[in-house]
Amino acid sequence: MDGREIIARRLRNQRLTGEPLPDPVAVVRWLGAVQAQEYAVAKWSVAQRSSGVDEAAMQDAVDSGRIVRVHALRPTWHFVAAEDLVWLQAVTAPRVHQLNAYYYRRLGVDEATTEKTRPLLRDILGGGNHLTRPELGRALAAAGIPDPTGNRLAYLVMDAELESLVCNGPMRGRQHTYALVSERVRETAGRSPDDGLTELTRRYFTSHGPATAKDFAWWSSLPTAQIRRGIALAGDALTTVSRNGTTFWYAPADPPEPVPSPDAHVLQGYDEYIVGYTESRTLANLDGVDLGVTSLNLLIHPLIIDGQLIGSWRRTSTAKQITASLSLAVRLTAAQRDAVDAAFDRYAAYAGVPVVVE
Repeated sequence: MDGREIIARRLRNQRLTGEPLPDPVAVVRWLGAVQAQEYAVAKWSVAQRSSGVDEAAMQDAVDSGRIVRVHALRPTWHFVAAEDLVWLQAVTAPRVHQLNAYYYRRLGVDEATTEKTRPLLRDILGGGNHLTRPELGRALAAAGIPDPTGNRLAYLVMDAELESLVCNGPMRGRQHTYALVSERVRETAGRSPDDGLTELTRRYFTSHGPATAKDFAWWSSLPTAQIRRGIALAGDALTTVSRNGTTFWYAPADPPEPVPSPDAHVLQGYDEYIVGYTESRTLANLDGVDLGVTSLNLLIHPLIIDGQLIGSWRRTSTAKQITASLSLAVRLTAAQRDAVDAAFDRYAAYAGVPVVVE
């Protein structure tokens, strides 16, 4: 399997080509989790992989609690399907706590503090009392928690997220709120540690594969021993192919049907097509195009044609339109420019406002 076939399989498995998924929840569940720190375009990242979903429908999926937005996998925001939240955190949160240890020490987020803060958060947010982060900080201060502001507050709340105590509430205008997981997420059957690890491993390589063990370790934050165990537990659900001495894992499937070329996609800065990999991320730039960055995950918002990076775009929005400013690393043919314009037309249909491409 050469690099082009790996990319073709990734595009299909990530649902950027082929059959889209029926709704945003199905997309997030399929991918396992979707990085979501830049909220406005992170929603597009999910919607473009589903059928006929506009921004209002995507927002409703988050506001209703069918999709939750929390710190998970890595110390950053992710969308997670509500029914997957508790078992996914059980698998990956211990490792994220380890990654946070330096900041916990620096900010005084120690065990004694979190033992006080967690029950207070439960009381403060109970009964559907959805609060913004500043409001939550003031409530914690009134309850006697020292200096619940800035980064200290952020890590106190992240600790509670990783413990499946707190997640997002519905948006209040343009402000994000916090809510209790127990009030937002319907209780689901638990998974044993091995079952959770098996499921996460299977989902990653099914939706992101072909990918390497190091790719999965980056994406999940799990240590090498757990990665190896997860792959072993997945058994026949996964198969391998070797490229230049590197082993790639994926769910067995026939090669994808050819997609008419050129096929363009407008991605968000942390789209799973780029950020879901580390060791093999450069397969998205097989021709070694000079993109003006030292690492591919530093592109503001990537543009791809036929799975290959061609540049990036910047988004400026008003109530009436979105302006997309392009920074191209290659000279486009007329057909490629038409494909890029068509990709932005799809984004405009999702956003519900015109997109002016500059």
